[in-house]
Amino acid sequence: MAENSESINELTAEIARSRERVAGELRGLRYELDFPAKFRRSFRKQTVSWISAAAAVGALIALAPMRKKKIYVDARGRRKSEKKLMETGIALAAMKLVGNLARPVIVEFVKNLFFDSDGRSRSRT
Repeated sequence: MAENSESINELTAEIARSRERVAGELRGLRYELDFPAKFRRSFRKQTVSWISAAAAVGALIALAPMRKKKIYVDARGRRKSEKKLMETGIALAAMKLVGNLARPVIVEFVKNLFFDSDGRSRSRT
C-alpha cells in the first residue's frame, strides 16, 4: 500500500509539473501573438524608421496618380461618332416637332372615341 501512495504522489507531482509547463508555454504563446504590443515596442525602439517608412508610402500613394496614361484616338472614328450624334439630334428634333403637330389630332380622336358629341361619357352596353 505504501507503494501505491508513492506512485499516486509521483503522478500528482508529474501532473503539477505538466500544468506548469503548459501554463509557461501558454504565456509564451500569448506574448508571441500579442501583435499590438509588438508594434508599440517596435515603434518606440525604431521611431525614425517607422515615420520615414510611413512618409515614403504616403509619397508613393500621392504621386502614383500623377502618371498620365496615353490614349491614342483614331481621327476617322471621331468623325463617324460626330456624324451619328448629329443624326440622332436631328431625329429627336423631328420627332418632337411631329409630336407637337399631331397632339391636337390625337386628343380629338381620343375624345371622340370615349365621349359623345354632347360631352357625356359613352356607356359600354
